[in-house]
Amino acid sequence: MTSQRLLTGEDEARAYTLGWGDAAAKERLHAFAKLLLEENQRQNLISTASEEHLWMRHFADSAQLLEHVSRETDRGDAPGPWLDLGTGPGLPGLVIAILRPQFRTVLVESRGRRVEFLERCVAELGLANCKVEGLRLERLEPFSSWVISARAFAPLEKLLRLSAPFSTRTTRYLLPKGRSAAHELKQTKPSIRTMFHVEHSLTDAEAGIIVSK
Repeated sequence: MTSQRLLTGEDEARAYTLGWGDAAAKERLHAFAKLLLEENQRQNLISTASEEHLWMRHFADSAQLLEHVSRETDRGDAPGPWLDLGTGPGLPGLVIAILRPQFRTVLVESRGRRVEFLERCVAELGLANCKVEGLRLERLEPFSSWVISARAFAPLEKLLRLSAPFSTRTTRYLLPKGRSAAHELKQTKPSIRTMFHVEHSLTDAEAGIIVSK
């Protein structure tokens, strides 16, 4: 793992996340936070315990993935869409779409009520760069992805198998795996282990992100 700073407290997590975006992104993030907390009263999108740590546990945890992509793509020349698998309430995909409107993002989610929530968020936040695919990944027409992210989609080997039709030799995988990251990578086949490494999370000293080399 590469040693990085650790965010401490909700205020620092909010400042870190907002620091990735412009004024419009900041406004949209606050609007998304309101939508997410309101919808969480109707369906279980995030744990109730994490609501008061929304910026640290969910928004900064998503935004930190931008640390692992080239800053040159901020000009809008990313070589394909950012594909977020099993996005749930839009984590990390919707946060990325808000912070980087120049990125094309595709959010894959098969659960109907969550799809409805995501589509409402995209419409209300005016995210023309973001598309919601409300179906299982196996049914989605393949395309070449620039980045593939997944926060809690599937074990690594299964994830790689399912996402293979969307991956190229240059696709970057960014997979927040919590405290199981290093253990999960260690348990995979040697051929897979050589393709990835684990980066420290900025939001939890014991958590990691599996990143393709």
